[in-house]
Amino acid sequence: MAGNQREDIPLEMAPSLTHEERLSLARIQLKQLRDRQVDWATTEMGDRLKLLRRFRKMLLNETRSLIALIPDHGVIDVMTAEILPLMAATGFLGREARSILKPISLALRGRPFWLWGIRSRVVRKPLGTVLILAPGNYPLMLGAIQALQALIAGNAVGLKPAPGRSALLLRFASLLTRAGFPEGIIEILPEDSGPQTSAAGYDLIVLTGSEQTGKKVALAAASTLTPTIMELSGADPVFVLPSGDLNLVARALHFGLTLKQGSTCIAPRRVYVHKMHRDALEARLSRIFRQSSIALQQKTCPALSQLVSAVEQAGGNIRQMGPATILLLDAESAELADVDLFAPWLALIGVSDMVEAVQLENRSRHALGASIFGEEKVAQALAKQIPAGSITINDLIVPTADPRLPFGGAKVSGYGATRGREGLLSMTRPVSISTRRSGAFHLLTRVRRWHARYSR
Repeated sequence: MAGNQREDIPLEMAPSLTHEERLSLARIQLKQLRDRQVDWATTEMGDRLKLLRRFRKMLLNETRSLIALIPDHGVIDVMTAEILPLMAATGFLGREARSILKPISLALRGRPFWLWGIRSRVVRKPLGTVLILAPGNYPLMLGAIQALQALIAGNAVGLKPAPGRSALLLRFASLLTRAGFPEGIIEILPEDSGPQTSAAGYDLIVLTGSEQTGKKVALAAASTLTPTIMELSGADPVFVLPSGDLNLVARALHFGLTLKQGSTCIAPRRVYVHKMHRDALEARLSRIFRQSSIALQQKTCPALSQLVSAVEQAGGNIRQMGPATILLLDAESAELADVDLFAPWLALIGVSDMVEAVQLENRSRHALGASIFGEEKVAQALAKQIPAGSITINDLIVPTADPRLPFGGAKVSGYGATRGREGLLSMTRPVSISTRRSGAFHLLTRVRRWHARYSR
């Protein structure tokens, strides 16, 4: 049953099972997915999209129940950061999937002369089985969109929730079944099955997680030469140009710090601002926090405490704005803020100019998202110089939810792309098909005789 666990494979694997026994169970489940995928891959695209549109209508009706299954985030956050992007993504797939995945016939122009009579085309075939290791901070938006892209491309899906997110993704999978997707074409895997499923031999693994988790998954996947797509840690930079509107920047930073309680991979972390403007930006941000009615949950975060201690030892200053921690750093200490840390914090880094800011950024380990505030033409030029995979100008975070856009990073922030056209294509492999028609001369009898004579 889609989204339900069979009696022989419980939702949580028994703690007494050895790694090999768990791996054996994961391989059994994978084999069952492979068997179901064979028929699903032959389903016409039009029929898949009908099911998707039916699912979209049901999703709208189930909004309230889905929100209730994410109780640790505010209703507005869940609606704007989970439900609306998922609705938009289903609409995008319904409109664009057919044209994105359609076969492409190669034009005769450009064909090598010695291939006269050969017609070629490129078709997209599903990979087979896709393992999706979903995150806890955006459990529905990210995991569900990736699963839908895999399914529409013709794959079967194993979807592993983050701890505490099984009920939510079980509800998502049950909606797919009710919409008419074949039973068992998507399976919700045990929350603690990551090491075993990663080594089971899926045809693709898509991970959204930390750098350390990415390393573990990559090692496990290497045992079966399974390709991976990884969206990993972020420590996103914000570049404040001299022309930037500091009031707008402060509002954006406050939004980024409070969205999902600071648990966003592309939240603003390293804010490069001219040293002469840093105090003014700090004052504006402090005022917004004082006037804000948004309450952040107070949480103990040992990693943040360690970062604060390191900043103080380096001579930096700390500002507490409600539950948000603001670090004041000079350029010489900027690398302290190049850290993967989920909490409401950011660093205001004073620089001499944007040239210095770009130099600091190019030495950083992370390259997931970035934001630039200031005159658009200058910002567009700056965007070409930074390595991030998603860049927003005079905004942050929200524009990346556009379902048409790919999402992915570089350096230790991962590789590959999910979402958008590129994300859908990544769920398939290109296959070239060439057909010999009349007029092709390389197998003609006289040509073969000529070749035999002059190749002696």
